[in-house]
Amino acid sequence: MERMAMTLEKFTRSLDAKSLPRVLQIQSGYYFQGSVYELFGREWSFSYGELLKIIGISVTRLIVELQSEGSKSMTVDLSLDYPGLFRIVADKRPYASIQEIVDSVCISPECLGQPEFRCPEELQLAEGTIQAEESFRLTALRTKHGDSHVDCEVTRKDSKHIFTVKLSHTGEFYECADDQFYTLRELVEWKMPKGRKRTVTWAKSLPSKEKCASKLPEDYSGELVLTPVYELQTVSKFGKNVVFIPSTLDVEVLDVTEESDGACFMQPLSLRDVFAKPSEVFPFRAEIIEPPSQVQDELGFLTSSKQVIVHGAYQTKRILASEIRSEAQRRFLIPVSYNGRFKRRPRMFPTAYDLEVAKSDMEQLHVVATRAFEADCEGLSSVLVGDQYLVHKRETSEVIYGGRRKTVEALACEKMVGKKYEAVLIPMCLDGGFVEVVHDKKQYMLSEVCNRFSLPFNVKVSMRDLSVKEDLLAGATGLQLEEEITDPYLLVSPPDLAQCWEVPVNRINMTLQLLQQWSGPEPTQGQAVCSAVEEIGEDCYFTLRRYVNSSVLPPPRPPKRHQQPSEDTLKLQPPRPKKPDPPSPKSPHIAKPAMPSPSSSDCAEQSTSIPRNETSNTSLVAVPKPGPQKAIVEENSPHNTIEQDNESTHDYEYIDEDELDSIRRKFNDQSIHRIDKKKSANTYAMQTAKQV
Repeated sequence: MERMAMTLEKFTRSLDAKSLPRVLQIQSGYYFQGSVYELFGREWSFSYGELLKIIGISVTRLIVELQSEGSKSMTVDLSLDYPGLFRIVADKRPYASIQEIVDSVCISPECLGQPEFRCPEELQLAEGTIQAEESFRLTALRTKHGDSHVDCEVTRKDSKHIFTVKLSHTGEFYECADDQFYTLRELVEWKMPKGRKRTVTWAKSLPSKEKCASKLPEDYSGELVLTPVYELQTVSKFGKNVVFIPSTLDVEVLDVTEESDGACFMQPLSLRDVFAKPSEVFPFRAEIIEPPSQVQDELGFLTSSKQVIVHGAYQTKRILASEIRSEAQRRFLIPVSYNGRFKRRPRMFPTAYDLEVAKSDMEQLHVVATRAFEADCEGLSSVLVGDQYLVHKRETSEVIYGGRRKTVEALACEKMVGKKYEAVLIPMCLDGGFVEVVHDKKQYMLSEVCNRFSLPFNVKVSMRDLSVKEDLLAGATGLQLEEEITDPYLLVSPPDLAQCWEVPVNRINMTLQLLQQWSGPEPTQGQAVCSAVEEIGEDCYFTLRRYVNSSVLPPPRPPKRHQQPSEDTLKLQPPRPKKPDPPSPKSPHIAKPAMPSPSSSDCAEQSTSIPRNETSNTSLVAVPKPGPQKAIVEENSPHNTIEQDNESTHDYEYIDEDELDSIRRKFNDQSIHRIDKKKSANTYAMQTAKQV
């Protein structure tokens, strides 16, 4: 049967990316004296009979149709880098079979490639039954004994059940509602069904330093219909450059893949393509066809070298970190091999739940209250600004509320009262605030921080990494180490093997052509693999945070309080730390326990901070060091009081100046309020006495 030529646009709509590469022959259309490969930029010209090898298909932009009720719809062009987040509107059209689903959507082990569906009827399968309207997630596409099927995952009461469904299974399958939010690039790569329109709603804009050429109206809240505009990546039979052709180009083509020898074409590879190669291919010499447009200084050889040696591909660990400041917050991916040193910084805890999560068996968590809270149950302790606590564990206790006994969950702590330690219970619904008191002055390697402490964790660079010319982390006022991720990297070096660098696969865009297997010398065993600190953008950061630990459930939200106390019932008292011995010349960091003065802010090494809070000046505050007596307190004796040792040993910590100012202001406001109230009462009493 003779095949018919078709327009390039029609071919693109019917093209399955899984079938690439394909070889096309130009039949008619756009002509020029010469070939497209002799031109630069994105000018297109073809000769009749010319062969093109399609090696990739991508979306360059999106045509967005705004659906407004009662008004004419309008269209807006958006680039894939548009700094916004979108929610998917579930497709109301059903799929007739599992095969149709597989042909339309992306299915992969990655969490973004696991679509969720439901069926209005029961699905009788070999492993059991999926109930009607029960959602199931497609996790993998497999072929066994010639039969293809998909793995389905159903979650029931926090337990996962795996089913297998054949592609030939028919029925009505509907897309489930998705409560996640996505960037336009994520929608195009993972959530754009083939042959169907994708409807989304606008969620919010992300901060971006770059201005977009076109934006959605800020007040628009309706649905958006996305139509992708494609571009084909092609190579010629003799050229070395990758040529990008728009799918709308007015030419007719004929698919001649079966009759052509694809090996005679150049085979450019992206870093993702290289990473997917089997291990037997490495190491190999590669020619750089398209260098990266922007790269950090450490990887500058990728732009200056013509050829590189790719030694291997592997997954390795990085620490996702954020700078502690409120404006112009920077994000980093830090290799575990980072050679700088860190010192601890205090953490902020808004609720008692956060204290319970942050406590560790390695050391006692010591905190200072920054907000007052009055407990409304007998048996639970109220919290005053400046109170200091040693956090123990979460436990269940009986309290009296409204004259009735009630079982509640509380946090067992030791309250530091002068020289004594008093066992108290703090309500878990406490809506207050605490700041950590850090007694640890040691310097840590990044690997030591990750092994010893649980993330998130606040640190500051105390000694920069001397192995690099410029340490990106050295200028950060403070860092919150948020979580550990695993990311794909290639081990690449210049031909002289001067250094071997880990090159991120997902954040560097470049094209290589595999030349030959590398038979030269390998890097010496003592030669260290170099890893650079990466500064990433907001979109990359939010993507990593959303999906790297998607299976980890967040901590429960604290329950609402039954009663909100009035301000008149809050009695605030300043902390009363013990007076230290006079500071010695060898201990300039020890200060008097009085309220700090602004002049002492230059001596700060640590400060209290939370993410997105601007770091300010710090000051010295005396905090009594809990002695060995805390180990004597029995956990189940809430009324025990233990006398502190008479040793005059102290440890003084740096507390954030702004936080202390806030505490002082609250205390002074409460004191003035009580004085004014007392004066008013005295005046009223005197007037009453005169009348009598």
